[in-house]
Amino acid sequence: MPDFPIIDSHVHLYDVERLNYGWLQGVPKINKTHKLADFDAARGPVQVDGIVFAEVAVDPGLHIEEAAFVQEMADADPRLQGMVAHAPVEKGAAVADDLAALARFATLRGIRRLIQTEADPGYCLEPGFVEGVREVGRHGLPFDICIRHFAMAYALELVRRCPDVQFVLDHIGKPDIKHGLREPWWSQMRALAALPNVVVKVSGVVTEANHASWTPEQVKPYVAHVIDTFGFNRVMYGSDWTVSELTHRYPQWVEILDSVVAGSSRDELVQLYRGTASRVYRVG
Repeated sequence: MPDFPIIDSHVHLYDVERLNYGWLQGVPKINKTHKLADFDAARGPVQVDGIVFAEVAVDPGLHIEEAAFVQEMADADPRLQGMVAHAPVEKGAAVADDLAALARFATLRGIRRLIQTEADPGYCLEPGFVEGVREVGRHGLPFDICIRHFAMAYALELVRRCPDVQFVLDHIGKPDIKHGLREPWWSQMRALAALPNVVVKVSGVVTEANHASWTPEQVKPYVAHVIDTFGFNRVMYGSDWTVSELTHRYPQWVEILDSVVAGSSRDELVQLYRGTASRVYRVG
């Protein structure tokens, strides 16, 4: 366990009475309101003094309302320092209106528009989508890529087409840990690391293993590969709470990471658990 407070770069908070999240109907275990008090109960002994909210796939058209909800929580708790909000980047340059509306909220630090839920992940290479991502960059914001391992080629191409945008790859690209597959994800991580405008969230990894029978030993090689490939200056800790509750308790993930990076210097640990998130999302 780190002996210093950490920044959690990927936390989901939501109120099912206030907003609609259709996808939660399929995951009853976490289909209830989760706010910061619930997060505190879940984190146990892990010290967290900085939190970045990650958009929760609220139903279409409610992303501004979601941002307002997050800002209200942030105004009441200084630990909630950043928000990665949803914006419909497929609108192309017209997404500037959404970005202007979101910019009214002081915690705005980045934009995410899910790709993993698209039947055709190549959607992210449509001209409008690419132009919308470029518009995010022009507004000085990073763009979170949430995509599954089999679509990583599209993520690579999106990054190449937007060299002026800072990208954050969520959940180490969701490798197929469940089936023990490494390639082509293993090599594609090296290709992505060769592009300087990408950092990676070391988050949401255990949920890519078998939910009923996963072991830390199955997960660790994938985490180690990402840290070895990108280096500590380009990786950031994230819990993916509440989705993480589907497979493990909050402290378990920190324990797994601690095992992977055992023997690293204190500076490297601070970079993983604080530094990269602080730099990219301007928090902490």
